Amino acid sequence: MAPAPVLPGVPGWGVFSASDGGHQRHPASWWIPAVDRGPSPVFWIRPDMAMNVQTATDSSDRIWEQEILPALERYIRIPNKSPAFDPDWVRSGHMEAAVQLVADWCLAQAQHLPGLVLEVVRLKDEKGRERTPVIYMEVPGTKGDDTILLYGHLDKQPEMTGWREGLTPWTPVREGDKLYGRGGADDGYSAFASLTAIRLLREQGLPHARCVVLIEACEESGSYDLPAYIEALAPRIGKPSLVVCLDSGCANYEQLWMTTSLRGMVAGNLRVDVLTEGVHSGDASGIVPSSFRVLRQVLSRVEEEGTGKVLVEALHTQIPEARRDQARAAAKVLGEEVFTKFPWVPGIRPMSDDGAELVLNRTWRPALSVTGVDGMPALNSAGNVLRPFTTVKLSMRIPPRVDPKAAMDALTQTLVKDPPYGATVTFEGEKSSTGWDAPPLASWLSNAVESASATYFGRPAMAMGEGGTIPFMGMLGERFPEAQFLITGLLGPGSNAHGPNEFLHIPTGKKLTCCVASVIADHFKR
Repeated sequence: MAPAPVLPGVPGWGVFSASDGGHQRHPASWWIPAVDRGPSPVFWIRPDMAMNVQTATDSSDRIWEQEILPALERYIRIPNKSPAFDPDWVRSGHMEAAVQLVADWCLAQAQHLPGLVLEVVRLKDEKGRERTPVIYMEVPGTKGDDTILLYGHLDKQPEMTGWREGLTPWTPVREGDKLYGRGGADDGYSAFASLTAIRLLREQGLPHARCVVLIEACEESGSYDLPAYIEALAPRIGKPSLVVCLDSGCANYEQLWMTTSLRGMVAGNLRVDVLTEGVHSGDASGIVPSSFRVLRQVLSRVEEEGTGKVLVEALHTQIPEARRDQARAAAKVLGEEVFTKFPWVPGIRPMSDDGAELVLNRTWRPALSVTGVDGMPALNSAGNVLRPFTTVKLSMRIPPRVDPKAAMDALTQTLVKDPPYGATVTFEGEKSSTGWDAPPLASWLSNAVESASATYFGRPAMAMGEGGTIPFMGMLGERFPEAQFLITGLLGPGSNAHGPNEFLHIPTGKKLTCCVASVIADHFKR
């Protein structure tokens, strides 16, 4: 029988078809057929299962430069804002364009990933309205029914103001190691990197478990569509023993960072009304209380102005000692980089001089942000008027282990009870998300992460909580309590996801892809 064909550029790679009866063999005796599933081409594996680091590094660099970055540049040009910021997303068609771009790129990987199955899954809600679509992919494993679930999202935050000259959210610009543009790092690269990590293993004939890749389009809106998809796809997803999420952060670009916790969030609009219409401030001030002052009084029940400490006890939780240890270790490695990564104005100081406390403030303590305001005219339209109302949008980050419903109830009660002067005070909760605390790390995963970081970054791996929210992790933690989690990503210093001048750090993306491949390979060997 003729030898198996060799794929261009991949020395020693053989492909066979199950229709050949599984008898075809590569001339090199150390190659054996990996799976036997129907007529589709499948791949060969090497029993030694040793990953060639230089080959993986070179391949990741080549694929990123020639395939991923061009696709990311096209993706950045699509203004597919999450439905919370584009309620008319179906009509605008931007989300569909992004889904199609990502799906087309992934389908083209079938030549490198025999057996790849891709489906754009579309569901409707209870009222018959379109839910944001989900891209569902399966790559068959070498043997057995073990499953790895890889997750990312493709929806984007809105534009925001403040982009520096030469940059816009929807125009990709590469400057050295950085690719600027909305959504590249958060989280457009995830689908491309997930399949590329598997491809790196296939190129070297290394075995791996069955991989399911799930890319949603509603994450930036709180993933409210995702539970329906998880329920519908549950029989196909199976029971993953490892979950890989590429939507998180890295505290620097010099090593592999593993996220061990995520904060939850409750958000809504706080409104204070004092009049039915605006009146002359010279006539009313001193008689009618300012709606802004009443709002400040109400917020003071929630947050201590001098320190930023959240005063609502129900929004706090006990911080595990292991997480305190991680915070101290991270602060020691990062030093002033804990806070210097932000674009400070001259003279301002961080909320603490203790780096470990800053890490814990960001990851295991509640924190309030006012993210929007209504009822105030622009400065050039502001007359001498005592305004009838003030509304602010509140975003309260809550620690892992705090129930978001209980947090929302406690926050609402604190804000609206006993309103000063009898003003009309309302709080309309808009969304809430559960935080997440990683289960104890299995020894194999700890070793795999350490090995990957040392191999591809040349430095030890680090673990730390993140201050943001990934709702999917809370869902998965409840559904798959025995699964292990590798939560990581490219949101590092200066990358500024959600804000102006967002960028993706390209060298870290290439190394992270290799690290994910390495962990997937070690998962098979565990």
